[in-house]
Amino acid sequence: MNTEVTIPDIGDAEDVEVIEICVSPGDAVAENDALIVIESEKASMEVPAPFAGKVAEVLVDLADRVNAGDAIMLVETAAADDEAAVSLDADGVGTQDAERSPDSEVTPAAQTAQSPPVATETAPTPPAPSVAPVPATQLAPPAPSASARVYAGPAVRRLARELGVDLAAVSGSGARGRIVRDDVKSYVKQVLTTGVSPNLAPMEDIDFSRFGSIELAPLTRIRARGASNLHRAWQHVVHVTQHEDADVTDLEAFRESLRHEGELRDAKLTPLPFFVKACIHALRQHPQFNASLNGAATTLILKRYYHIGIAVDTEDGLVVPVVRDANRLGLVDLAREVARLSQAARQKRLKPGEIQGGSFTISSLGAIGGTGFTPIVNAPEVAILGIGRMATRPVWDGSAFQPRIIAPLSLSYDHRAINGAEAGRFMADLVKALADIRRLAL
Repeated sequence: MNTEVTIPDIGDAEDVEVIEICVSPGDAVAENDALIVIESEKASMEVPAPFAGKVAEVLVDLADRVNAGDAIMLVETAAADDEAAVSLDADGVGTQDAERSPDSEVTPAAQTAQSPPVATETAPTPPAPSVAPVPATQLAPPAPSASARVYAGPAVRRLARELGVDLAAVSGSGARGRIVRDDVKSYVKQVLTTGVSPNLAPMEDIDFSRFGSIELAPLTRIRARGASNLHRAWQHVVHVTQHEDADVTDLEAFRESLRHEGELRDAKLTPLPFFVKACIHALRQHPQFNASLNGAATTLILKRYYHIGIAVDTEDGLVVPVVRDANRLGLVDLAREVARLSQAARQKRLKPGEIQGGSFTISSLGAIGGTGFTPIVNAPEVAILGIGRMATRPVWDGSAFQPRIIAPLSLSYDHRAINGAEAGRFMADLVKALADIRRLAL
């Protein structure tokens, strides 16, 4: 029988482009073999086969635009149920296809199901207060509505009608300026809390060719989407950045002593896995940094898992793959996973589940340079650690100056969730762990 394979849950991405078709009709595929490669504004990712079989028909072409739930292929299998339509979840696991709308949201339960279960005691979530629709006169500008001409799906238009929002006044963060549900909610929240429309006057579009020769270089989708996400995070997160120096002399000596062992186990032990381990150590002591705020900024959602995002510089822009359950990995396994995800990001081979669910992010400039910077919080996370270039500096030990290897750290955090004293304690514990890595065994 022929079984239908569909696009997996790809988060909030819409109208993603098919950039590569990896198989042809008649090809035999094994479970998890790549079928197609799609590219969203965040990253490129493979859609793997959920089962073994033979490709009967390819239902998409290069440059087609697809969404979650769209059929991409018919695969001949020996399954007994002729009517089963198989789709993929975010981690590439076959599941029964369910109706879904492009504008539907992923529930917290669905997000939790994407990662291995972790035993935890979770406090009951208070019921959300009911909010009456806001009069259109409060949310919409006095000018005549132009909602019919904006780029938005039926579900978003219905939500806007229920809340009395003129979509012409809402800025879209989706592909090609598409307005998604979160855009409408953010607009309403901004008006209710400040009484001021979040839409500022646009920047003037200047004809720079009047002053000399120019060249136009359109942003890639990943860079454009990243710019939109960073702008939204800057608008909604109350950013504060704290700087500290960490003495990593002993850590570097220990890392060098493990170089041969890492090579024997096919792993390059860079400083980054050590920083990941030290961050997890500090996050356990300060759980408010491994958290997210709810939409109304009234509840801190503490996460009992440690999915660490690693910022990767690619030709198409910055991509942040996620090391899932990093606390369960040793240094060598962490080094392998970081290297694998970095390579997959640069080769546009990340899977949907590998760019979702992060709880804390690390952005390392490594050998590039910099003695400090202000990384933007990767919302909905509440904190991000920036690492500058390590350098040898003279440090006074009480009687003489000694050469020590210093790593500059920059911690940005959401001041709505974290205060300065808490950030200071987090950095102090992080610096202690980096200075004496034996503390990681505590």
